Amino acid sequence: MTDLRRQFELLDFDLEFLDHRRLPWEAVIEGRWQWVVLHNHPIPGGYNHTSVSAALQLPQSYPDTQIDMVYFYPHLAATNGKAIRQLSDHEFDGKIWQRWSRHRTAANPWRRGYDCIETHVLLIDEWLERELRCAA
Repeated sequence: MTDLRRQFELLDFDLEFLDHRRLPWEAVIEGRWQWVVLHNHPIPGGYNHTSVSAALQLPQSYPDTQIDMVYFYPHLAATNGKAIRQLSDHEFDGKIWQRWSRHRTAANPWRRGYDCIETHVLLIDEWLERELRCAA
């Protein structure tokens, strides 16, 4: 992948995580929003793709404020034909992304000073696994 965009600076700990992953990523500004796009994000078996791009919309007050949800391109579907819940389309970067409306709960709140892109990606991976269990 060529011409990876770096339209804004990330925090050092986020850069370390992204560099450690050794997968392509971008920092994109669209309108008033900053996005981190993780390309070739691995997807567990049971979905129609083995890897996709995953976009994270960073709030203006990140890292003090939580990252919420995840956006996938191309769209994911369970290979067993069961519907994935709480999805909607979201236009970003000239494409229609699949927004997964998933949120932290009182039992798993955003921990200011600890949570970051890395912990959100871990949560995304948990959502992917959990959705497969629910769709079984």
